Amino acid sequence: MKQTMTLVAAIMIMAACTSGRENRQGSAPADPASKAVKTGINIGDRAPELVFKSPGNEKISLTSLRGKMVLIDFWASWCSPCRVENPNLVRTYKKFRDKEFLNGSGFTVYGVSLDKSREAWVDAIAKDGLEWESHVSDLKGPGSVPAAMYGVMAIPMNFLIDGDGIIVAKGLRGEYLDNKLKELLN
Repeated sequence: MKQTMTLVAAIMIMAACTSGRENRQGSAPADPASKAVKTGINIGDRAPELVFKSPGNEKISLTSLRGKMVLIDFWASWCSPCRVENPNLVRTYKKFRDKEFLNGSGFTVYGVSLDKSREAWVDAIAKDGLEWESHVSDLKGPGSVPAAMYGVMAIPMNFLIDGDGIIVAKGLRGEYLDNKLKELLN
């Protein structure tokens, strides 16, 4: 029941955060061309904004990575399939981090942890050699707000977004991620 309440609250927060976000934050309205793209979690949608804390307690926004190809990677230290996939992700990151894409310069990962323990999360980052800079979590475990925002029901799960923040693929692991990135090279 408590998890259901948390999920409902997260969905309500997501709805409030994604509707008219630009104007509430006081920034200039988006250009007319970008209004045609709806915010959502399907391929072709603009990825919902995420702003969560790093292991060092600093807020990192997804939009701070705009201009790059970004893999939003949902994982956790306690998730065996996630930990098995991490070496593949590290290899892919090293291979593509400096590449030029059709719509993005460089590749990086925005790692979203579904851990409850900061210590377990930080230890897994170090142990698995996850060297990209953008690691975030709300430390709410499976009831995490970012997971609810993206409809993540199981991990590992990921969303590949281009330099404009548009989702171009999702659920890519191993060679499938590599192949999609090769396809998107400039």
